[in-house]
Amino acid sequence: MSVQLTVSVERFPIAGRFVISRGAKTEAVVVTATLRDGDALGRGECVPYARYGESVESVVDQLESLRALLEAGADRAALAALLPPGAARNAADCALWDLEAKRTGVPAYRLAGLERMEPLVTAYTISVGTPQEMREAAAKAAHRPLLKVKLAGEGDAERINAVRAGAPEAELVVDANEAWTEAAFIANSEACARARVRLIEQPLPAGADAALAHLPHPVPICADESVHDRVGLATLVGRYDAVNVKLDKAGGLTEALALAAEARRLGFSIMAGCMVGTSLAMAPALIVAQGAEFVDLDGPLLLAKDREPGLRYEGSLVFPPERELWG
Repeated sequence: MSVQLTVSVERFPIAGRFVISRGAKTEAVVVTATLRDGDALGRGECVPYARYGESVESVVDQLESLRALLEAGADRAALAALLPPGAARNAADCALWDLEAKRTGVPAYRLAGLERMEPLVTAYTISVGTPQEMREAAAKAAHRPLLKVKLAGEGDAERINAVRAGAPEAELVVDANEAWTEAAFIANSEACARARVRLIEQPLPAGADAALAHLPHPVPICADESVHDRVGLATLVGRYDAVNVKLDKAGGLTEALALAAEARRLGFSIMAGCMVGTSLAMAPALIVAQGAEFVDLDGPLLLAKDREPGLRYEGSLVFPPERELWG
């Protein structure tokens, strides 16, 4: 029986607002690719991101451009040759992983070479706001072991201090989303060190991060917008100490696993990250997250309602997906 592709756009309201240095949003808009082969169904979810020149329409168009090839049985290797890294390739790649797992009865993590999957502690995101707003948000989440603090540039030292005051025991990572200047880097990173922050994510713009090679790193620095797939990864050695591996950037689980392996070889630590999406997007990312130093797969925790069935979260502990969801 031939494979059938369905492409759909879905919207999931966010609980409150999700605010970073580039703006705020109140819903997660995701594009889902579904591949059906008889009784076997494979799904993959992606989040188009304007920062990388993507829109819902462009991602849908990219997936539709693959229809004939996917329905003719194109595999993941062929997919990588047809589409650049990004959201559309991620949805199709993860759908192919899921379809293979459903066809063969072999779980996706085993297809990826893992013997087992373990529950993992994920970060929980504190959105950008005033220092007082962020202190209050941190206090509400202070029971969580790891908080990811979104920053915005001006006033970030005060935001960091406020979050630490609100959650004195939690481990912290901060994410500037390219909002710092080179001039502000030292003062902000020193404020992070005083607040016992464990990791600073993408402090400088991706096109202006060469300065990180000669600036002090009192707290380890993680590349996000500066790294997508393996291309150019070696140029980041000396600038960064860790890389954030996201399926939507890498173009799916296939490249994300290869990226993580190459990053390890080059001496980087790994953060397994995500866009704000549902459990369907987090499920394959959990394979990359096995063994990662930092896990940031809290997308469903930020939604007013996740898709069903979804992943099981107990506080900040996220459990491997059930077969019905993915893989």
